[in-house]
Amino acid sequence: MTTGEPGPSSSDPVTLDGKTGARLIFVLCLAEVFSMASFASFPALLPTFVSEWGLSATEAGWISGIYYAGYTIAVPVLTSLTDRVDPRRIYLGSALLTGLAALGYAFLAEGFWSAMAWRALTGVGLAGTYMPGLKALSDRIEGAAQSRAISFYTASFGIGASASFLLAGELATRFGWRWAFGLSALGSLVAMAIVAVVLKPRAPSREEGLHETHFLDFRPVFKNLRAMGFVLAYTTHNFELFGFRSWIVAFLVFSQALHPGAESLLSATAIAAIFNLFGWPASILGNEAAVRLGRQRTITIVMTASAAFACVFGFTAALPYLAVVALGALYAVTVTGDSAAITAGAVAAARPDQRGATMAVHSTLGFSGAFAGPVVFGWVLDLAGGPASQNAWGVAFASMGGVLILGPIALAICSRAARRHGDAQP
Repeated sequence: MTTGEPGPSSSDPVTLDGKTGARLIFVLCLAEVFSMASFASFPALLPTFVSEWGLSATEAGWISGIYYAGYTIAVPVLTSLTDRVDPRRIYLGSALLTGLAALGYAFLAEGFWSAMAWRALTGVGLAGTYMPGLKALSDRIEGAAQSRAISFYTASFGIGASASFLLAGELATRFGWRWAFGLSALGSLVAMAIVAVVLKPRAPSREEGLHETHFLDFRPVFKNLRAMGFVLAYTTHNFELFGFRSWIVAFLVFSQALHPGAESLLSATAIAAIFNLFGWPASILGNEAAVRLGRQRTITIVMTASAAFACVFGFTAALPYLAVVALGALYAVTVTGDSAAITAGAVAAARPDQRGATMAVHSTLGFSGAFAGPVVFGWVLDLAGGPASQNAWGVAFASMGGVLILGPIALAICSRAARRHGDAQP
């Protein structure tokens, strides 16, 4: 038996020093932003596709939602594998798939069904980059720094979404929507290069108890009541968040049409990009508040405030356009303010040997909400009078608030049950 320190491929846990850890966080966040270049290509250009392909609001909602359905189907397998396979390998293959799917949409999408297929495949690619990237990060940073690392990583999702909205809008304006999709594939290649160079190969941890359960056996996770509280809150959070992201450009275009000249201020895609950019500081500050004030209390306050905004915002389209934008910016802050706090809570509540499985359940149920949000929004919008009705937009946004408020209720019930069973507070 040889002696000395193990190399980077060792299965032993590695805790990085502050400088090295900060560098790793920055690099993985940067890779995440690039990997999401095609993320918002469809919702950013939704009015274009509604016009060009004659889509109903329900059909547009399905194309937006199917992206997250692809994610939901793939994530339990790909994220659970990170307990047994180096997350780096999963990340690289999935980033390549994301790029190929974006190219497929650019060259081959011709209507509802072909758009559904390519967007679903793009969602599968996200399933293999987002959570496996978080798993790679959380495996290398332990203790108090882990919560902040997770908050930066999850908050970077908003930066990636913002960049994708802006990229899609600007490229489509100059070159057309097919170029917007095609060039977004380059972001996935950049993410692959970053991770391949910086993230060294490393075997998964062999914590005691890892092999007590079979692959894709999530029963231990469902028995972890404290973790499940955060998972259920995340599900309703994503219902609202991705409903908002999928339909905000279309809503802003509708509001602009009620105010001649409003489109000359800023394009709807640029405003949506700014809204999503607010998610980065909102998510990080939300997690900092959770650390200081209590995680459950902070999440409950933010989700309740966001539900209230949802019930009001959709009815504001006829207000002066600057007022609509200002209210949208405030709403965007509440929509994302609980994101990092919820995910950090789920990771902290997970057993170390079940972290990958817990994150798989977290993502699977969470992104089932992400799938349902855009679809239900479009269905309610059609049912309430269609995209030309001011009241219909109000009812559609309010439907998101009605689902969101179930999150803090579920968190409270699971937390109370966990305390009765003697689980420790994460």
